[in-house]
Amino acid sequence: MTTPLQILRALRRHGVLGINHRNAGYTLRWNPRSKYPTVDDKLLTKELCARAGIPTPKLLAFARVHFEIRKLREAIRDLDSFVLKPARGAMGNGILVVRGRDGDRYRVAGGRLLALEDLSYHAAGIISGLYALAGQSDVALVEERLEVHPEFAAITTEGVPDVRIIVFRGVPVMAMTRLPTRRSGGRANLHQGAVAAGIDLATGATTHAIQQSQPITHHPDTNEPLIGRVVPGFGVMLELAVRAADETGLGYVGADIVADAHHGPVLLEMNARPGLMIQLANHAGLLPRLRAIERGHREGRSVEQRIAEACAIAHACRP
Repeated sequence: MTTPLQILRALRRHGVLGINHRNAGYTLRWNPRSKYPTVDDKLLTKELCARAGIPTPKLLAFARVHFEIRKLREAIRDLDSFVLKPARGAMGNGILVVRGRDGDRYRVAGGRLLALEDLSYHAAGIISGLYALAGQSDVALVEERLEVHPEFAAITTEGVPDVRIIVFRGVPVMAMTRLPTRRSGGRANLHQGAVAAGIDLATGATTHAIQQSQPITHHPDTNEPLIGRVVPGFGVMLELAVRAADETGLGYVGADIVADAHHGPVLLEMNARPGLMIQLANHAGLLPRLRAIERGHREGRSVEQRIAEACAIAHACRP
């Protein structure tokens, strides 16, 4: 029988980063508290990216206070497709994806039909802080709805997959794609049942995959193979992640990027506390790569040089 101590030693042997180590050694050490609002607030992230020329989903409308919901209603009244989401939400909570219309009703994920009043009520809940990180008042955003890239169509269900890239001191460390399933309700959320597939930084190809922490080789809904698929535009995604991390001023950050069918890679959001399941998806620990970046850190290198370094480190640290 394996003891907890043996498990702990095995995790250390494989360089797995735990949550306490992440918090003390990376999040708290490298992320100044004053910089958190730039990533915790999606509206501020959009403004930051716009100044840097980093593409994000088009903002169609927003409401900061309840009386502005009337303006938001007018903006979406005649739209057939959009996303209503909180600016300070987390883990996909509070996001409504409108996929089409049936008369004067809006069709959302799962086929439900909602009236304009339902959307207004949802926006009011967002503004009241129902989905915010700390329950504080929030901003209701309406964005264009991104569409699944054809290369992803066979391995996703209902929603749009994204790519999470962790960047440490300006160098990309590890990447995975999160693929929606019926179980996750069309959301790219691993805790709700989405699939995660690790990505080789040098080739952009998927290497391992998990669902609910268990290894899998085929998508649970489509039965399509998950391994060896090249993520469309992955090289551009690495560049966007590094540039966006530079703009935030944070030393340890996750960038979430979508390969849109029409626009190509666009930055969805940033995260100052990126989760650790990316290690399971890649079947590799973060610590060897993080330590190699710290040892070789030099200022003034180009984005291209940092990406090349990341690929070399990932290759050297293969389990």
